Amino acid sequence: MMLSPDEQESDLPWGQSETETLLDDFSAPCPSVSLSADGEGEARSGDEKRRRRRATAKYRSAHATRERIRVVAFNVAFAELRKLLPTLPPDKKLSKIEILRLAICYISYLNHVLDV
Repeated sequence: MMLSPDEQESDLPWGQSETETLLDDFSAPCPSVSLSADGEGEARSGDEKRRRRRATAKYRSAHATRERIRVVAFNVAFAELRKLLPTLPPDKKLSKIEILRLAICYISYLNHVLDV
């Protein structure tokens, strides 16, 4: 994780640097990485570090929290869009794809009304 010049490691949300997390969670030594002319070994080492970081419980918990927030925001946006669309009956439950299709049709209808 790249830190800005004014950001300290203690400002990280989990209170540890990536290196400390890796060392705490994985006591096995890292295999040596041989660098090829195209830098392929460098990429493997980065992938391995990323994989190890993602294996930590703190990372998974933070990721799950971010995903829940994203899904809630996504559902709120669909609910707001649904309120703007005319349907009979007005409280009819629509799936997300039905909301999108109805929105497309409604926008086309409003464009047609403006053209007339």
